Amino acid sequence: MKNTLIVTGGLGFIGSNLINLLLKKNYFVVNIDKKTYSANFYNTKDYSKSKEYKFIKCDLNNQKKLYKIFLKYNPKGIFNLAAETHVDRSIDNPGIFIKSNITGVFNLLEAFKKFNRKYKKTKLIHISTDEVYGDVLRGRSNEKFPYCPSSPYAASKASSDHLVYSYVRTFKLPAIITNCSNNYGPRQYPEKLIPKLIFNILNNINLPIYGDGKNSREWIYVDDHCEALLKVFNYGKLGEFYNIGSNKNLTNIEIAKILIKIAKNKFQIKTTSLINYVKDRPGHDIRYAINSNKIKKSLNWSPKTKIIKGLEKTFSWYLNNELYFKNMNKKNIKKRFGKNG
Repeated sequence: MKNTLIVTGGLGFIGSNLINLLLKKNYFVVNIDKKTYSANFYNTKDYSKSKEYKFIKCDLNNQKKLYKIFLKYNPKGIFNLAAETHVDRSIDNPGIFIKSNITGVFNLLEAFKKFNRKYKKTKLIHISTDEVYGDVLRGRSNEKFPYCPSSPYAASKASSDHLVYSYVRTFKLPAIITNCSNNYGPRQYPEKLIPKLIFNILNNINLPIYGDGKNSREWIYVDDHCEALLKVFNYGKLGEFYNIGSNKNLTNIEIAKILIKIAKNKFQIKTTSLINYVKDRPGHDIRYAINSNKIKKSLNWSPKTKIIKGLEKTFSWYLNNELYFKNMNKKNIKKRFGKNG
């Protein structure tokens, strides 16, 4: 198919938002997802019946099935977003992250390598995280910054990045690696900070903040990230790494206070939620901050969404999509993972 793209992990947060963008750009999109706990068909409800969209349930570790899918649809590009992503869960059960984020990527690469022998024009965009750099206490990490992951999750993503790059160098696979800062926005599973805080505010539950709340993250609205990924696909140089970020850091406690203010002032919600400082995560990195000058200068990309506006849009989406939470295990939303290490 002429304008076909494959997105792995398309029932998840970033993947479902990326598919939404790609469909608007008139691509035919094949969504490959194995449907884990954080995957949600609600995320794709707006386009699930589109003739330009196809969902296929498949695990990345099913190399033979992946290869058959590649042959059938002959995509112009593959965006790999399939991954286990919650740091706290990686502390409790690292093995799942090794199987999904490392072994899964290996099988994806093997299927793509075999496919690439016949079809040379397909590109692989491997989406990763700024957490591979570890703590960045001063300045900002660029693409040459050494990897120093602190959690099993970050280590698994760092391993997958190295694996993809090794296939670029050794087997000449046409691939590009991106490392993005913390995403927020609609359709994010409420174990991550921002949707969890919004869920708690809407349900008058106190807001758990790790440690002293001063851990700092660089926040980017998911639509801006997706626009950057499309830029990388269309104009990025094969074999390169691209950092994607907003250059805007906020601490966890700042995020919590802003969301409470948005709830009360923007949406007139009379929440009784209070900030509750809880035991810190083992090995919790203090600060992530990346330098995105490369993609800004070489691909003419920059984020459009200011943090307050993005948080308001995010809050509004969850407020107007209460059905999103309906089929979720509420105990899982409220449960604390990775507490004891």
